[in-house]
Amino acid sequence: MKGISYSRYGGPGTLEYGEVEDPKVGPDSVLVKVRAAAVNPVDWKCREGRLDGVLDAVFPVIPGWDVSGVVARPGAAVTEFAAGDEVIGYVREDFLSRGTFAEYVAAPVRTLARKPRNLSFEEAAGLPLAGLTAYQVLVHVLEVKRGETVLVHAAAGGVGSLAVQIAAHLGARVIGTASEPHHDFVRGLGGEPVAYGRGLAERVRGLAPEGVAAVFDTVGGEALTVSANLLAPEGRMASIADPDIVDFGGRYCFVRPDADDLARLTALAEQGAVTVHVAETFPLKRTADAHRRSEEGHTRGKLVVTVDRAEEE
Repeated sequence: MKGISYSRYGGPGTLEYGEVEDPKVGPDSVLVKVRAAAVNPVDWKCREGRLDGVLDAVFPVIPGWDVSGVVARPGAAVTEFAAGDEVIGYVREDFLSRGTFAEYVAAPVRTLARKPRNLSFEEAAGLPLAGLTAYQVLVHVLEVKRGETVLVHAAAGGVGSLAVQIAAHLGARVIGTASEPHHDFVRGLGGEPVAYGRGLAERVRGLAPEGVAAVFDTVGGEALTVSANLLAPEGRMASIADPDIVDFGGRYCFVRPDADDLARLTALAEQGAVTVHVAETFPLKRTADAHRRSEEGHTRGKLVVTVDRAEEE
């Protein structure tokens, strides 16, 4: 099959398009014909070797954890899905090797859920990692409740834009940091935008004089200090970007595959409570360009790679 792979850590130039080994389908896995795969910052961080201390790399590595596609064949023990089912998945295993930027991926059934019927394959591919991250932090870690005020950093980004929508669906008031050009976008998601940078604390205090109940950090660094000073008594903080948040009494979070949580995201999408904004799409052979664009930062929504066998051939 055709796919993207890299045989050593390095920059986008290490990504090669060509023939890769067909995946083997274990009894608890599903062979998925890939229609689209979203790009996430963790993809190029893995490619650069930044996660080498926690994830073994079995080279050559096919990158990518997000996928939407169609079940080609379920494994022998799989009863949840049948050939022809449209699915989404956060296909992360405990090592780097068998990713989603290829024509097919063997996905453990624990990583999959049915694709939202009202989303395109491109939109659906952007939901698993970012959506699970937002959902697990807001629901399981911060335990956001109706009527609370939540501050979401980088509210126009892939994770932030979904966090704004999920928090609003939970009944929270959402304040989201974003650059001025993205303010209307954040409003459309159900948030109240504020410009980040110098004076952020004062701007948030102007909207929430008594502080915020919860902070969802996606940027780290100075944002942690500012956020800690904006918390109301008994307020909670969580970060997906900076482990130093524990020094401020918060929680550092790393998303995990969870079929039940992913199914809940599918339900939210089909209810219209969550939408996925696709900023740009790339054909599979241009995955390196998609990585470069992701590394630039400041993307509104998601970057998605599409897999079309006729086009690739």
